[in-house]
Amino acid sequence: MGCASSKQFKRAPGYEDPIILAMETTFSVNEVEALYELYKKISHSISKDGLIHKEEFQLALFRNSNKKNLFADRIFDLFDLKRNGVIDFGEFVRSLNIFHPDTPMAEKIAFAFRLYDLRSTGYIEHEELKEMVLAILNESDLLLSDDAVEQIVDQTFKQADLNGDGKIDPDEWRAFASKNLGLLKNMTLPYLKDITMAFPSFVLTSEVCDEEL
Repeated sequence: MGCASSKQFKRAPGYEDPIILAMETTFSVNEVEALYELYKKISHSISKDGLIHKEEFQLALFRNSNKKNLFADRIFDLFDLKRNGVIDFGEFVRSLNIFHPDTPMAEKIAFAFRLYDLRSTGYIEHEELKEMVLAILNESDLLLSDDAVEQIVDQTFKQADLNGDGKIDPDEWRAFASKNLGLLKNMTLPYLKDITMAFPSFVLTSEVCDEEL
């Protein structure tokens, strides 16, 4: 009662019953239906084919469809669960669930690990972390010297690489991130808790500061 008709979802690429999506995520059925409106807005911003392409995703995240950014690329790649170069509605809802305020911290930590594991080796290596730090700083329009960036990366490894093998494994990352929750600030979008009440632009800001790394 009171819900929007599910008929509007039938022609959506990657359509799945909102009830099923709600059962598998933190979102309610009403919230899934509200997310469909957001999905339509993003997926029709450039190509109008009902699928979210990388340029549309970057426009939604960073208000710029042309600016190349590793951070935006990694988020898109992790949302693209089927690895076919586009994001459909089901992928959108399941992936966006990570950013819900009520999603368990353990899931956010695991997602962040995959974000930094650029080569998908199961470890975060020194160069991978440096690349991501540079990308996030660039997106935030923060300019630091090479020495300052190296200090951030070195300090992170000093705290996180407990066995000293030059790479951070999932267990080490979990322990490190649990003690440095500032790292996960970008893993939560507060408005998702009230998506049926407020309808802001889908903008994910990225910030890095010395206290976070």
